[in-house]
Amino acid sequence: MSRRSLIILVIIAVGIVGAIIWLEGLKPAQIFPGSGDAVEVADSAQTAPKDQRYQKAREIVSPAGFINTDGTTIQELIGKKVILVDFWTYSCINCQRTLPYLTSWYDKYRESGLEIIGVHTPEFAFEKEIENVRWAVEKYGIAYPVVLDNDYGTWRNYQNRYWPRKYLIDIDGYVVYDHIGEGGYEETERKIQELLQERMIRLNETGSVASGIVAPENIEQTTQGQRSPEIYFGSQRNEHFGNGTSGLVGIQQLVTPADIRLNTLYLDGNWNIQGEYATNLSAVAKIIFRYQGQKVFIVASADSPVTVTVLRDGQPVGDAAGSDVIDGTVTIQEDRLYRLVEDSESFGEHILELIISQPALEAYTFTFG
Repeated sequence: MSRRSLIILVIIAVGIVGAIIWLEGLKPAQIFPGSGDAVEVADSAQTAPKDQRYQKAREIVSPAGFINTDGTTIQELIGKKVILVDFWTYSCINCQRTLPYLTSWYDKYRESGLEIIGVHTPEFAFEKEIENVRWAVEKYGIAYPVVLDNDYGTWRNYQNRYWPRKYLIDIDGYVVYDHIGEGGYEETERKIQELLQERMIRLNETGSVASGIVAPENIEQTTQGQRSPEIYFGSQRNEHFGNGTSGLVGIQQLVTPADIRLNTLYLDGNWNIQGEYATNLSAVAKIIFRYQGQKVFIVASADSPVTVTVLRDGQPVGDAAGSDVIDGTVTIQEDRLYRLVEDSESFGEHILELIISQPALEAYTFTFG
């Protein structure tokens, strides 16, 4: 082969590779794994076949139990329903704030072909207990099927990393919409309406899909401004532990320091630190935390009732008390999230002090609003 012919072949090869790279760049982003807040999984080439624009829905894997149903699968609903898959866990405040919208959508659209499947993937071991989840389902008025994803099988199948997260699956079984976290409610509902209209046409059904946007009552608004991060008590994730040894399982004798730093967890007394939680061994113990925000929540439990006095900036929490605080104290026993501070006016920086009057409270996490 001559030198000239070789050069021509190289030029042709480079051109082909460049064209392939350019075409690859035109392909839509894939839904798994998601990394944005809300995204409709599609590209600008709306005329392209669905299998070139979307990924197929993934199946429920190794369910540990069901609530509101004897069993369900994604596959049995494809071709019949529009499906909303919601990953949640009941002690998560972010998940709790989305539930009024989910229950309202189910009431509004179930007769038009919407099915919601709540995939309950536990953050903590106590959230694997079906009776605990059943209590939450009843408390929040959930009528749609709930799957217990205790072994994270479905979570991993969807390559999920977030609570809450919602996937919309169309009549053909493609995941066409993905939303991470709270918010985006109007956008999500508009997409539900669009998919239900497509379903109606595809199945030759008569009638119409309800329009408008739901407005659930007693919606808890998220506050604006810089808030403290989620704070974990257990050794698996207690990197903000200020006066003890982070990552260490076992008993630690702790004393409150003179300087209380922002977003740093302090414990006082004799504490047993386990992987998911910290439990006080002392008859009297304290939790101290300087936070930024308007609301404070704690996920906690106890085998028998434990009374906790709630102070803010050294004084009884008063009018800023959360709904679980009565006369300055909260009684902790059930495995759940407790509302400690719900200030209706002030967003600021404060020192929270919890004085525990009995041993064996199990503290899991602080979250803030």
